[in-house]
Amino acid sequence: MYYYSYQPLDFLYKYQRPSVFFHHHSKYRDKKESRNTDQGEENSAEMATKLYIVYYSTWGHVATLAEEMKKGADSVPGVEVTIWRVPETLPQEVLGKMHAAPGREDHPVITARQLAEADGILFGFPTRFGMMAAQMKAFFDTTGGLWQSGALAGKPAGVFFATGTQGGGQETTALTAVTQLTHHGMLFVPIGYTHGAGMFAMDEVKGGSPYGAGTFAGADGSRVPSDAELALAAHQGKYFAGIAKKLKVV
Repeated sequence: MYYYSYQPLDFLYKYQRPSVFFHHHSKYRDKKESRNTDQGEENSAEMATKLYIVYYSTWGHVATLAEEMKKGADSVPGVEVTIWRVPETLPQEVLGKMHAAPGREDHPVITARQLAEADGILFGFPTRFGMMAAQMKAFFDTTGGLWQSGALAGKPAGVFFATGTQGGGQETTALTAVTQLTHHGMLFVPIGYTHGAGMFAMDEVKGGSPYGAGTFAGADGSRVPSDAELALAAHQGKYFAGIAKKLKVV
């Protein structure tokens, strides 16, 4: 009959140098922690909410609002914001006669198919007779493939705009833009009166409405966005980013 005796762990260390044992264990632990860290970074990148701000701007007013919206959206953790501009349809000769501002080179030109990459999109454009400018409409006209495949269905969308005068279409521009979003099945996200008391103030002329942020450019395009208009744009960016982030996890 054989008897087995169980030795304490001290017995093992007589034949296994502790320094070697812990050295190998430490290497395994470091590799495991490194792998977990890498996976965490990858998962974080995958989980980030991609927000696109897509605009057309003739004299730079809408581009300025887009920058403010990005500042607001950037304040929401876990949101990645990219500003894009749509292709120009007018020749440079005509733009020169209009004294149009040059296109922002730091805002790349977007293609229709890239819209599908975003989790939420804010569209900005100047008003032309109470509707979006032809350049933005021409861009929407290139999204037929996305419409056919339903690539934008369910994605949140918002709008912002610039008009020449107070009666230029701050609300009709937004209302007529909703038809584009509706055909794609996008979820229109207005800001309502979430910006608070400032939206009720009557002490100054300012653009914007419950539909979205806005500015007045003046009949000759010389007026620049006011502090109140910029504040509303930043608020819309932050508010919309929060909604887009919540919808992504639904």
